[in-house]
Amino acid sequence: MSVRGVLQVHSAPPALCPHIEWAVAGILGVPVRLSWVDQPASPGTLRAELDWHGAPGMSAAITSALAAWNRLRFEVTEEASPGCDAVRYSCTPSLGTFSAVTSACGDILVPEARLRAAMTLAAAGRPARADGGLGGPSGPGGPGVDSLVDLHGPRHPALGGSLEDELALLLGQPWDHELEPFRHAADGAPVRWLHATG
Repeated sequence: MSVRGVLQVHSAPPALCPHIEWAVAGILGVPVRLSWVDQPASPGTLRAELDWHGAPGMSAAITSALAAWNRLRFEVTEEASPGCDAVRYSCTPSLGTFSAVTSACGDILVPEARLRAAMTLAAAGRPARADGGLGGPSGPGGPGVDSLVDLHGPRHPALGGSLEDELALLLGQPWDHELEPFRHAADGAPVRWLHATG
């Protein structure tokens, strides 16, 4: 089974460009030569785009390989296939990696468990309740917000924020805001098509 996907490198230092091609070639199993052009949104960096065909899950492998270089801005998408949802990954140096399941028209789909977690994290900013509900210690429904704060506090950028802040994170808004100028600058960029072997 083969899926289609797109890699958009929005900005990369010129010295990393051959390394990006090598990393993606190692994943796809075919030589990769991208058409690098200047990125006007970030002078001194380059951008490129690659349409690819490969096995389901290759978008995650590409993202994993490229995210190790914290000087890249990129996005990887993969179309849905039988048994696998469509997915989008976005990565920036300041925010790290975002991933989301997407619908056929590109909308982000948020699973119920992630919505419930967002509600719980948003409630962490509220004062504790006497009945041990959200905002207080553990209650009969399982771990409370205090344990979530202990577990996720140092890593979660909006812990204790409003529900709106938490939903913005689930939808990838901070990544969209940072990447939008780079996306517009890429209009008209050359595109390459590659098919993975195997």
